[in-house]
Amino acid sequence: MTLPPKIHRLTVRPQFLAAAKGASLARGAVVVQRLDRTDDDATIRLGFTATRKVGGAVVRNRCKRRLRQAARALVPDLGVPGSDYVFIARQGTADRPWERLLDDVKSALTRLATPSDRPPSGQSTAVPLSSDTPHQDRGPA
Repeated sequence: MTLPPKIHRLTVRPQFLAAAKGASLARGAVVVQRLDRTDDDATIRLGFTATRKVGGAVVRNRCKRRLRQAARALVPDLGVPGSDYVFIARQGTADRPWERLLDDVKSALTRLATPSDRPPSGQSTAVPLSSDTPHQDRGPA
């Protein structure tokens, strides 16, 4: 029987900022960011945040409590050892039905655990037009 990885909390701002440079995925009422640390530590570190856009202090705290519970239930099974995760509450996090919130978090964790061919968030995959590519000029209709 394998033991689940140790889980610790992100506590200082630089850790949250570093996680923001990793992969990010929005699902329903939550955004999950994942940074694959390149150290040999298998510990999973978690952080939770909610901006003032979500609501007042009471609403933000409720959102973070709900995200902590969802993470507590799902990260031991779906989290990637050696990763930092930041869970960001969105507008509907406080009122989202519990089962749907769990589905949102599970979907994001599953997707972030699988390597993808797309570049990390913030990088464009657009191919610039070359001068020999026919270009249609669309004027006012």
